[in-house]
Amino acid sequence: MLELGRLDDLPADYRAALGAQNLVPLWPSLRAVLPPGQPRPRTQPTCWHYEALRPLLMQAGELTPIEKAERRVLVLANPGHGLEKMQASSAIYLGMQLLLPGEIAPSHRHTPNAVRMIVEGEGAYTTVDGEKCPMQRGDLILTPTGLWHEHGHDGDAPVVWLDVLDLPLVYYMEASYVEEGVPQTISGEGSERAYLRGGVAPSPIFSRNAPRYPMLRYPWADVRVALLALAERQPAGEAVQVAYVNPETGGDCQNILGFSALMLRPGETLALPARSPAAVFHLIEGAATAEIDGKTFTLAEADTCCAPGFAPVTLQNGSADTPAFVFIADEAPLHKKLGLYEVRHRG
Repeated sequence: MLELGRLDDLPADYRAALGAQNLVPLWPSLRAVLPPGQPRPRTQPTCWHYEALRPLLMQAGELTPIEKAERRVLVLANPGHGLEKMQASSAIYLGMQLLLPGEIAPSHRHTPNAVRMIVEGEGAYTTVDGEKCPMQRGDLILTPTGLWHEHGHDGDAPVVWLDVLDLPLVYYMEASYVEEGVPQTISGEGSERAYLRGGVAPSPIFSRNAPRYPMLRYPWADVRVALLALAERQPAGEAVQVAYVNPETGGDCQNILGFSALMLRPGETLALPARSPAAVFHLIEGAATAEIDGKTFTLAEADTCCAPGFAPVTLQNGSADTPAFVFIADEAPLHKKLGLYEVRHRG
């Protein structure tokens, strides 16, 4: 490969003259921005164990009242990007959020898209654009860009959920901001009930205007049943996986990040192809191991790990009689929109 010139090969007065005009020579940094063969991601294989972070999250509830926090969150930061960057990958932000009984996280809306994967507890809810979405373990709740949302808790035990946002990308684009709102008037709940059966949806015949985000809550109870039914028909060795989609269009439920749920049959091992987008794996039920780019993580319920793009991933359910269920968030929709999506199957 051609050996490129270095910056210190250039005379100091020439470098100073370039800097005075806000100019930078490309060739000394060309291989840094265009590495040969495949990218060199900063994202590192990383795991966050819920058993270790939960006490710290509960301590945050003791130390900081919700009025001082607005959103009481511990960010799951990837060390490859630097903890101060508060990102799990180049486009994914992760946070564990705590809401205590009687608390209300006030209404606001922001430009980044967000989803909530409920980790533990009952009695809390999110109100999104007037729709009340109850929170139960394993549920996925959308709070898309620009929609007002707030959180409340009528129960008697802590509720925790995993936040997944496209904040790093929106921030990088200098498009990230928030607006504070007033408490919402609840206009209804349960929009997901209109889409409980595949192939059956509200009819557009009489000029119904479908909302941009027709389904805001994806109950885990329904997703789990779908995975179990699929497992009965799916041949051994093929992934049992369902995607969270917009039921009106069949497309991704949000614009930038994609979301799915995967079932590992008892004793099953899945060697996933290396793909260009980074991905996050969050264990909803069961126990599993994740081997990511040569590093192995043992996952218990509510543990979360991150895989960089182009990293080979192997998931294994070590139980001989109990399935494991994994929630996956990835950057695939973004990569596909930009024409960058790649899959590299193992030889």
